[in-house]
Amino acid sequence: MTYEHLKQTDPDVYLALMGEQKRQKEGMELIASENYVSAAVIEALGSEFTNKYSEGYPGKRYYGGQEYTDIIESLAIERAKKLFHADHANVQPLSGAPANVAVYSALLEPGDTILGMDLSHGGHLTHGHPVTYMAHIYRFVRYKMKNVDTGEIDFDELRQVALKEKPKLILAGFSAYPRDLDYAKFKAIADEVGALTMMDMAHIAGLIAGKQLKNPFDFGFDVVTSTTHKSLRGPRGGMILCTEALKPKIDKAIFPGLQGGPHMNNIAAKAVTFKEALEPEFEVYAAQVIKNAKKLADEFLKAGCRLITGGTDNHLLMMDTMTSFNQTGQVIETALDHIGITLNKNMIADDPRSPMDPSGIRLGTPAITTRGMKEEDMVRVADWMVQVGKDPLNETLLKKLKEEVTQFCSQFPVPSLG
Repeated sequence: MTYEHLKQTDPDVYLALMGEQKRQKEGMELIASENYVSAAVIEALGSEFTNKYSEGYPGKRYYGGQEYTDIIESLAIERAKKLFHADHANVQPLSGAPANVAVYSALLEPGDTILGMDLSHGGHLTHGHPVTYMAHIYRFVRYKMKNVDTGEIDFDELRQVALKEKPKLILAGFSAYPRDLDYAKFKAIADEVGALTMMDMAHIAGLIAGKQLKNPFDFGFDVVTSTTHKSLRGPRGGMILCTEALKPKIDKAIFPGLQGGPHMNNIAAKAVTFKEALEPEFEVYAAQVIKNAKKLADEFLKAGCRLITGGTDNHLLMMDTMTSFNQTGQVIETALDHIGITLNKNMIADDPRSPMDPSGIRLGTPAITTRGMKEEDMVRVADWMVQVGKDPLNETLLKKLKEEVTQFCSQFPVPSLG
């Protein structure tokens, strides 16, 4: 895309966009929740579907002129169902957090109890952190890892908490947990206490779609939420997948319960994303994401770094930078930014430090894998990061590494930019 109209209409926005393109081309994206979409997804996002109001669902809209919006939403629904072996898909959620809120609204009454993963052990804000509004409506109780060095979840404790607290919903899923989940154990405990099961697969949706990680529906889960970006490599949006029995409640919770007109340009892009993820090439991509993450983990461990859970089964890694380098996550994030490697500071399990100045970092491989990087490239990436970790305030070193990273990234095009 040339953006000639934008250049003439709003030079300020145009210049910011050009700057962002340059940043993406010359830098390396290691934020675990980010990825690069295809040119086809970009085109769908910028299409004329952005003009159309489509409150309701296919065949049951409140406005006229819905012939083509019904086509794209129906395509997105059917493709999502096929991709994740789900009875039903709602593709209207605007993002992952609204999708989670919609599930709570659909299945629970105010004051009901939800059992979810503790934020400091890898859970997400929407899984019950006290700063969220949902924590004022529902009662959240939490479970943790049994062993931080292996990532083993304490299912004995989880079961005891469930028996005591009688949650209406048991929630699996995470935003900073490097291992796969034992869905069968979650389901058995939920059945024992009469709870529904929910999985937030936002981070690993692409790895499940690519048949590299287990699918919660294969273990009888009731509802699964997700973003459509991250490892799934689509537009920034959300979706809810569920059993046929829960379809009416889920759909009603999204519209008219929490949202008005869906963003049809985004739904068009979701449809394209799901089609891409159904192709055999996507399985190869998902496998490479995990290979790259495991290789990075191996290189960090060789260098004496401490990784939370001792490695990874998925796309992300959690590093304890205080133990590894005697530096906070904030210091390491800032220093790596200077050389063109982007990731995020992150609290580690039972972190004594604050979220804005934590003891660790989180990084992942979906975006760099999309650009074509392989295991041998992870050796260089890890080496750059370790050099920075050991000497994060050395401006001469940072300048030298910035040149190396820029030259390296020039070999790996961003899909939508060429």
